[in-house]
Parts: sequence; structure tokens; C-alpha cells
Amino acid sequence: MIKQILPAILLTLLLTVLLGLAYPLAMTGLAGTLFPRQAHGSLIEKNGQMVGSALIGQSFETPEYFHSRPSATTGADPADSTKTVPSPYNAANSMGSNASPSSKAYIESTQALVDQIKAENPDARGPVPVDLVTASGSGLDPHISPAAAEYQTPRVAKARHIPEGDLRALVAAHTEGRVFGILGESRVNVLKLNLALDERRPLAK
Repeated sequence: MIKQILPAILLTLLLTVLLGLAYPLAMTGLAGTLFPRQAHGSLIEKNGQMVGSALIGQSFETPEYFHSRPSATTGADPADSTKTVPSPYNAANSMGSNASPSSKAYIESTQALVDQIKAENPDARGPVPVDLVTASGSGLDPHISPAAAEYQTPRVAKARHIPEGDLRALVAAHTEGRVFGILGESRVNVLKLNLALDERRPLAK
């Protein structure tokens, strides 16, 4: 019996060391050497200070900025650790809402978002883009569609006192195409766009 068990134990230990220790360390070192920025979180700096990551969304609520899509992530309630509260773009708890499209509560909350987006963008044309009222599966998506950026353009242009045509050109310059030309859809990184907007037309202090 020992002859059968001993090889199994040794093989388990060997694979644990190789696949649980050596391989992850080797891949981490290789990634850090070949892709240092991505391996360290694709962090974005402004004036020497880290302002976010190109991979994780942020909340923007004032009219002078393009707004991100909703996030359904939650976090621990500070008043009661056994409960959770909404915590948008919480990277420690990536998740979607998991709500069914037929859920009454989901329908009502989505309609409330539609009404809110319309109120915030009174000069917008066309229907509200779906990604402005629905969260991504991860809850961390840093991108919006070009249509979502276009929908917000009149509001941001008015708040920044910048011609809409100039703002559309800025959006176009920060629109990323499909990966390898075939994967995914065109998208706009909200944080990068807003940072470029601050550089182009700084807010009055």
C-alpha cells in the first residue's frame, strides 16, 4: 500500500512546487519585465500622483465630465459588517447585479436611471444608450460606447464652454477600436477622456 501512496504524495508535492510556486513566480517576473505598466495595474498618473487605473472605472457626477456606466459592486456596511452597501467600482468585489430582466425591481431601477440620464442631458438627441443605464458583468468596466459619449457631448460642451465639434474630435481621438480589428466593440476610456478634457479646457478654480 505504501508503494502506491508514496509516489502519489511525491507527485503532489512536486506539482505543488512547480505549478503553485515556480510557474506563478516565473510568469509574474516575465510579465513585469515585458509588460511592466500592465503588470502593475495600468496605473495612470497626473502631475506625479496616481489618479486611477485604465482597467477600473470611476464615478464622475458633475456636468463638466463624461459619466461612466453604472456599477453594481458592493462593499461591507461600515455600520454593520454582516451587511453590504453599494460601493461602485469596488475592485475587491467584482460582480454584476445578477438581476433578471423580468425583475420588477430591476425594471424600476433601470427606468429611474433612464429618467435621471435624460434630466442630466436635456439637449441630448436620440434614446439613452444602454450602457449608461446598465452595469457591466464585472461592475468595473472603465469604458463607455462612442454612442454614450456622444449622448453626453452637449452637456459637457455647455458646461466647459467648448464647441461641440471640438469635443467630438477629442472623443474620436480617444476612441479605441476593436482588439485586433475583430474582437469586442469600439469603446472610450472615461478616465483617459476626462483627463484629456482637463488638459484641453481646465476647469476654472
